[in-house]
Amino acid sequence: MNDRTARRAAEAAPAQISLDELGTPLSEGTFVVVDLETTGGRSGASAITEIGAVKVRGGEVLAEFSSLVNPEMPIPPSITLLTGITQAMVATAPPIRSVLPAFLEFAGLERGAPDTVLVAHNAPFDIGFLKAACAGQGRRWPAPRVVDTLPLSRRLLNREEVRDHKLGTLARFFGVADRPSHRALQDARATVGVLHGLFERLGPIGVHSVEDLLTFRTAPTPAQRGKRHLADGVPDAPGVYLFTDARGETLYVGKSNRLRRRVRSYFTAAETRGRVREMIGLVEGVTPIVCATGLEAEVREIRLISERKPPYNRRSRNAERTVWLTLTSDAHPRLSRVTRVRGDGAPYLGPFPSVRQAELAREAILEAFPLRRCTHRFSPSRPVSACVLADLGRCGAPCEGRESPEEYAVHARAAAAAMTGDPAPVVAAVRAAIDALAAQQRYEEAAARRDRLTAFLRGAARAQRLGALSAIPQLVAACPAEAEPGAWEVHVVRHGRLAGSALMRRGADPQAFVAALTAAAETVPPGPGPAPRATAAEMECVLHWLDRPGVRLVDLDHPWTCPADGAERHRDLTDWARAPMADDF
Repeated sequence: MNDRTARRAAEAAPAQISLDELGTPLSEGTFVVVDLETTGGRSGASAITEIGAVKVRGGEVLAEFSSLVNPEMPIPPSITLLTGITQAMVATAPPIRSVLPAFLEFAGLERGAPDTVLVAHNAPFDIGFLKAACAGQGRRWPAPRVVDTLPLSRRLLNREEVRDHKLGTLARFFGVADRPSHRALQDARATVGVLHGLFERLGPIGVHSVEDLLTFRTAPTPAQRGKRHLADGVPDAPGVYLFTDARGETLYVGKSNRLRRRVRSYFTAAETRGRVREMIGLVEGVTPIVCATGLEAEVREIRLISERKPPYNRRSRNAERTVWLTLTSDAHPRLSRVTRVRGDGAPYLGPFPSVRQAELAREAILEAFPLRRCTHRFSPSRPVSACVLADLGRCGAPCEGRESPEEYAVHARAAAAAMTGDPAPVVAAVRAAIDALAAQQRYEEAAARRDRLTAFLRGAARAQRLGALSAIPQLVAACPAEAEPGAWEVHVVRHGRLAGSALMRRGADPQAFVAALTAAAETVPPGPGPAPRATAAEMECVLHWLDRPGVRLVDLDHPWTCPADGAERHRDLTDWARAPMADDF
């Protein structure tokens, strides 16, 4: 056998995979196969007449559920002809308000069992009726994981094998003893046989776990199958992984609390993204970077993506390219859009995820304060007798001889105060404009003002939140480690930058541990602006971690405060329009 033949054989052969690293094996998953009979095809206008379900695990039937249901409405003759269920049969049956709780308990959904997977053939039909029944009783739909055998069969069986993908056709193809008969329990039993038949098709193409099944769309490519060995040396620990090409160039950077499991998933049918599959064809190596905690892994991912600009990463590739709003320092300050914060003492708003969001925030501020829009430099030696923007009615600033620099400075100081402290003047001005436009039924213009206010409040809240964290020279915090009972995640944050991370295990001396960690942590000097020593994306990760339940502040050498009347006070207004923020950096 030559090298080419050997390589093709290796790519075609399924690689041995450790199932416990990929999730719950199919043989250990609990599947509740359900089928409904109804009075019609629309869940809102029709009702359930019968529920049948079979609970299976590892190919064995654990239990069955079957009940007729009084639909409390007439059953059309065509439905009776199809199902054999008559009005007399359901007349003494319990209503859905009695049957539904029993079914949910049977399926484990009443208790919110996380390992239960609901299975149906043409699942949207059955799930739609169950959701409507829950809503009719004021119940919250438990939203279980769902597998639909109809699209699954379409992906696994071609036209040469089956002429269509009806339940009866599939049952005959797989030789299922229980053939569908348009009765709920019988059809559920038939679906169980079809599900097991489909499972036999999944193994050879790399679908071995419940997680793989839920994300399966197409079979793994030859490149995916042939490169599974690249994950063999990856440790099963939290950290960052880098996919590299033949030249050692970084193609993609990711993070995970279980590196080996995550890396292996790229080489299975669970990975269906076309762009990622394209990348796998170029991958020649995987470099793992083990981290002490999940937060450290998240921050390292952001830094590596920003530093290396991997072509197959979208998020955080240009974390340093941020957009801010600031007030210029000339005699008649104006709002200026900048990409870098300077140590000039000026107020900065943001950062914003896009130029458009910054411009919306600018318009909100100009709604409240008569700041100039033009870019002229005003000075006594170069007076401006006329302003084109003013002539066009697009600038209401009284800066061309009508006010002295001192008088104009009053407006600038008020704008700066709204940007860095209490945004109430902007909120009041914009909401007044919204109310006036809505009263005139000019709803599109009112919506535009709403978007301006949202962008402004988000930018102001973000600047205040980041500024409060960056003002702290050193913050030490800890929280219980999820992966290791008795251990604690400990982090050192300096001026908003993650400077040190470690896992303190049971039995360690907390004071000595924290002292050693802070002594070894990165030295971070102060700097100007809300995010002087770390990207906004990194600081948002740190803030999110600090906001987790169970986090305790161990050491804080500077007050951690935000303005009591700051932009966070108007958080409810930012829900009007959900503009993207941190995830876009």
